[in-house]
Amino acid sequence: MSDELSYTATSEDEGARLDKVLATAWPDQSRSRIKALIEDGQLSLNGQPARKMSTKVKEGDVFNLTIPPAEAAEPEPEDIKLDVLYEDDDLLVINKPAGMVVHPAAGNESGTLVNALLAHCGDSLSGIGGVKRPGIVHRLDKNTSGAMVVAKNDTAHRALSTLFSEDKENIDRAYLAVVWGVPRPLEGKIEGNIGRSPKNRKKMTVLKSTGKYALTHYKTLQIRDNSLASLVECRLATGRTHQIRVHMSHIGHSLVCDPVYGRNRTVQKCNFKTQEILNAFNKQALHARTLGFVHPRTGEYISTTAPLPEDLLELIESLNLSLGIGAPNL
Repeated sequence: MSDELSYTATSEDEGARLDKVLATAWPDQSRSRIKALIEDGQLSLNGQPARKMSTKVKEGDVFNLTIPPAEAAEPEPEDIKLDVLYEDDDLLVINKPAGMVVHPAAGNESGTLVNALLAHCGDSLSGIGGVKRPGIVHRLDKNTSGAMVVAKNDTAHRALSTLFSEDKENIDRAYLAVVWGVPRPLEGKIEGNIGRSPKNRKKMTVLKSTGKYALTHYKTLQIRDNSLASLVECRLATGRTHQIRVHMSHIGHSLVCDPVYGRNRTVQKCNFKTQEILNAFNKQALHARTLGFVHPRTGEYISTTAPLPEDLLELIESLNLSLGIGAPNL
């Protein structure tokens, strides 16, 4: 689906060149990208096509820019080591590291999970030959680590896709999250439709009347003595984009170090070492710990547990969350 950007020129824009005004109006888009889109006929000025970069802007001019979806990358096999938790002829479950993009896209054509899977599975992986996400049943955000299931053939791919979209009762997805503060009550559920934020299309948010229904069950496992942070287990009843991050932020307990949905928090109560760890931890503190599902061919229940990465363990321990109520075996 294409994205649409709009901008209305102000008095400060009067007389300036079109390309300079739009580069300032939409800082997330490079000037070269804007130029290419304009040359491709994707920009309108007051409802009419605009193609001249040198056009002088007038106060009140309305610009609308259409950004088409990125073209599917042609995946290439890459010899990237995978942490495999379970594997058979039909599927495998891997422990995805934080920082790894799931599938190729503009700006991430290589080094992705799909590139690694193509090399690991060879011709048995479904969707080879131009499909953007071969064998991928569900996704984890780039900077979320943990368990993911991947189909190795078309039959398993279709069955697992149906299972994950229609039969949530037979899927167990539990995440560990480090959040600011202490959720009240300590255990409960968060309901709220999730959709694109009308203020920032790069973010998701809880919406009152639109978006898609989302339900997250949470349970507080451990609390820091001064209530600065908590270790929380979240179980998904639905699978919306950024669901846990959006829901926890919505109730006032955003994930520690979340660069998108996090809120500024003072760390003055932390010692110097903990402050250093927090400053260096440049991703959301979230890990897909448990993944369980019914095998599409055998009917056997497959349950996997993904060990926590070392940096997240260090963060948890630095916040004194390694001991306390309901401490899991990390």
